[in-house]
Amino acid sequence: MVKMAGDSSYTIVEYFGGDDGYRCGYCKNDKGNFSHGMWSHTMTVQDYQDLIDRGWRRSGKYVYKPTLKKTCCPQYAIRCHALKFQPSKSHKKVLKKMNKFLSKGELPEGQEPGDLMDSACEDAGPRGSTKACPSELKCAAVTDVGQDKAQSLSVAEVSPPTSPLACQKDPACVPSDRKAPKAGSGADPSQPPCRKAKDLRKERRLQKEQTRQHGVSLTKPAPSLAIQPKSLEDLVSELLPDDATHRLEVRLVPVNFEDPQFAASYQQSAALYARYQMAVHGDDPSECSESQFQRFLCDSPLEAEFSPDGPEVGYGSFHQQYWLDGKIVAVGVIDILPTCVSSVYLYYHPDFAALSLGSYSALREIAFTRQLQKQSPKLSFYYLGFYIHSCPKMRYKGQYRPSDLLCPETYAWVPIERCTALLDDSRYARFNQDPDAGDSRALKDVGRALVLHRRAVMPYVTYSRKRKGASDEREVQQYASLVGQQCAERILLYRS
Repeated sequence: MVKMAGDSSYTIVEYFGGDDGYRCGYCKNDKGNFSHGMWSHTMTVQDYQDLIDRGWRRSGKYVYKPTLKKTCCPQYAIRCHALKFQPSKSHKKVLKKMNKFLSKGELPEGQEPGDLMDSACEDAGPRGSTKACPSELKCAAVTDVGQDKAQSLSVAEVSPPTSPLACQKDPACVPSDRKAPKAGSGADPSQPPCRKAKDLRKERRLQKEQTRQHGVSLTKPAPSLAIQPKSLEDLVSELLPDDATHRLEVRLVPVNFEDPQFAASYQQSAALYARYQMAVHGDDPSECSESQFQRFLCDSPLEAEFSPDGPEVGYGSFHQQYWLDGKIVAVGVIDILPTCVSSVYLYYHPDFAALSLGSYSALREIAFTRQLQKQSPKLSFYYLGFYIHSCPKMRYKGQYRPSDLLCPETYAWVPIERCTALLDDSRYARFNQDPDAGDSRALKDVGRALVLHRRAVMPYVTYSRKRKGASDEREVQQYASLVGQQCAERILLYRS
C-alpha cells in the first residue's frame, strides 16, 4: 500500500469502463450482463466500505458495479440488520439439523427443496475484464460473489410445536392422563363450567372500573403461555452431549500467506475449493486450478488494518474455516469492514451438502457480526452481496430480515418490504420515493478527483494540463460519478 505524507494510505485503482456485455448466469443471456469494473492494486477498508455502499463489490482484486438500468438481471446491494435479526423457522431447522448431526452423527438423506438453488445461477457476473492490468496479465473472474449462500437455504419450514391452547381446541389432541368425554355424555367434568357471555362482559367492565379507580388492576393477571424464543447465539452454541459423534470448530484466519494457520491450511483449502466447484458448479478442472483459487479468493486489495475503536481481530479479508473432526469441510470468505461483515463466497465439501452449509454459515456470520459489534459499536450490519429479484431462486437473501436494499439513484438504504413491490412491476426501480432526494455524494467537480501519474499524486485538473494526446475527461468523469465525489477525492486513479 502506498504511504504518503502523514503516513496515510491510499487506494489505487484502474478504471475499465462498462460498455461490453457479458454472459448472464441467471437468464443465460450471452451479452445481457453489464457492469463497470476497475482493478484495485490496493484499497483501504474505509474506501471499500464507501464503495459497497454505492453498489460496488469485489471478486479478488477486481471491483465491479452492475449497470442496473442496462443489465438483464439487475443486482441490488442488500444488507441485514444483524442486531435485530431473528432466525426464522427454516433457519432454526438448519441449526437443529447441524446439532443433530454433530451429536448423533445422523446425516440427512438428500437435500430439501431450495438447498441447491444457486446451482443453476453460477457465473452471474462478467467473467473478467478484457483490459489487462500493468501488474497482472489477467483479471480475476467476476461473479455475484455473495451468491453461493443460496445453495443451502431450506425453504421448507418446521411445523410449529403444538401449544396448550391448540391442544385444548383440537378434539383429536387429548392428554394421556385424561380420557376424552364420550359423545352425548354432557359437559366434560374435568373442564371449568361454562359461563354466560353476559356474565363475562359484566366481570370485564368491573375489572376496568377497578383499574380506573385504583390505577392498578386488582385481579391477578393470567399466567402467560408465551415462551421466550432462543436467541441466535443460544441456537448456534447449543451444548452437545459429552459423547457427541463429531466435533466442529470454526477458525477465523486472516488471508495472509505470512500467517502460519493460513499457510498451513492453504493446500487443503484449495483442494476443497476445486472439489466444490467441479461437483456443485460443474467446472472443468482447468477452471478451478490453484492459481484461479488464489486470484479469486486469496488475493485481496484490502490491507489488514487495526483501530483503537475497531474489533480485536482488525479489519481486512478473512477465511472462516469450518473444521469437522480435524478436516476442513467448508470455508466462508468474508471482509471485516468499519460498519459491516461482508460475505464474499462460500465453498464446502459436497458430501455434506445435506447439512445446508450455505444457510448455516450465513447464520454463523450474522452471529459473528453481533459478536464484533460488542467490540466496535458501529459494526452492526451483515452484507449478503447482491439481491436479484428477477431470478426467483436468488430471492432467498431477502429472508434474512430485517434487511435493506440500496437505492440505485440516491444510494439510501430502504427496507426490503418497500422495494419488492416495486420490483414486482419492474426489473429496475428507484426505491427512494422522495422525488426531491438525490445522491448526497454526487460528483460536483471532476477536477478535484485524485490521479496517480508517474508516481506523483495530483488533482485531475493538474494532470489534464500535463496530459498529451486525446482528452480522457469523459472516462474520468464517468468513473468519478460512479464512486462519488468523496471517494474520487481520496482514491488514486492510475493514469499512464
